[in-house]
Amino acid sequence: MSKRPVYMDYAAATPADPRALKAMMPFLKNSYGNPSSSHALGQQAKVGIEKAREKVAAFLSCSAGEVVFTSGATEANNLAIHGILQSVLESYLKTKNYPSILLGVNQLKTSEKPHIITSAIEHESVLAPIRDLEKRGAVEATYVLPDAEGLVRPSDVADALTPNTALVSIQYANSEIGTVQPIAEISRVLRDFLKTKNYKLKTIFHTDATQAANYLDCSVEKLGVDLLTLSSHKIYGPKGAGALYAKKGVEFSPLLLGGGQEEGRRSGTENVPGIVGMGEACALLLDPRIRLRSISLRQLRDRCVKSALARIPEARITGSVKNRLPNNIHLRLPGVQGKDVVFLMDQKGVCVSTGSACSESSQEASHVLLAMGYSREEALSSVRISLGRTTTAAETARCVKALVSSLDRLKRGGI
Repeated sequence: MSKRPVYMDYAAATPADPRALKAMMPFLKNSYGNPSSSHALGQQAKVGIEKAREKVAAFLSCSAGEVVFTSGATEANNLAIHGILQSVLESYLKTKNYPSILLGVNQLKTSEKPHIITSAIEHESVLAPIRDLEKRGAVEATYVLPDAEGLVRPSDVADALTPNTALVSIQYANSEIGTVQPIAEISRVLRDFLKTKNYKLKTIFHTDATQAANYLDCSVEKLGVDLLTLSSHKIYGPKGAGALYAKKGVEFSPLLLGGGQEEGRRSGTENVPGIVGMGEACALLLDPRIRLRSISLRQLRDRCVKSALARIPEARITGSVKNRLPNNIHLRLPGVQGKDVVFLMDQKGVCVSTGSACSESSQEASHVLLAMGYSREEALSSVRISLGRTTTAAETARCVKALVSSLDRLKRGGI
């Protein structure tokens, strides 16, 4: 009988916690009504959603009314970006008396367009909608470069601010290299800017906390953010659910129009079991035992890195050693391609990746590493290993063994 695969790709997806699955089951079996229906089964589903909303709000230290459920982080990021910019454009163009947004956008001068600041290492679900808005001529955008460790400097964000900056979107933690960004410091920069009154559009601050939620404090008040994105399947909840925190008073236009669910902010019949599972997953993140696991996970990760570097002297760690998620190992392996290493390790029963699962299939060099100044060859040589709650020392040892043997095979002549 073959050994059970060693899963070391928790940054891509986590298994649903049994307690989250248990919470979901009644809404798959018995309370299956449409939450918009007024009958008993519908209202049972509605109650399930609202209880889940309260659990997400407790995790974020916000009010339940500030939580909008979505299909995942991609939708939440698109809602944050397109929703804010559409709302800004609608309000602004009304003052110009243009008959339509499309016509009005085409008439805007460059100096009049809303401005977005983001980093060059964001997830594609942030970068793609911003590029789309640029392509339509609706916005101007600045892509702040990180330093050599993948950190976004608050001073660079400050330098990029203009009177028309409507949105700043900086991820809390990078999905590939695990670097944790100084979100609270960037928030202070924005608050200081707004105090000057040298702005035409009030700047809204968004952070994608998809990777951070498992390990970092996501209190929106402490972070000082107006919008925050979460994904269920990154926090041991089911796939197909996500959430956007939207601070009270922050106006944004919905992406999906229809029945007016989520207080008109996101139409469409809710994924009740998924939302309930996500709510339970968020509640578990507040369990002190889960937080303590982060400490032991960091220690396990560090031992794994030490073992790997001792046996593979040419390997290099990418990203910040200090400001890093406790489960992330990102290695550059000179002389080989990451995709080949991933393939061979999979044959040996160890699951790792080259980077973000959403862009891995493209086989292109990581935009994150390119933005950090690495060459295309260096960017293609990377492998990401990410640990999870149940990862054991035996599994990390097997992972390192598979990595070493895979590299030896590639050096002897390839796959």
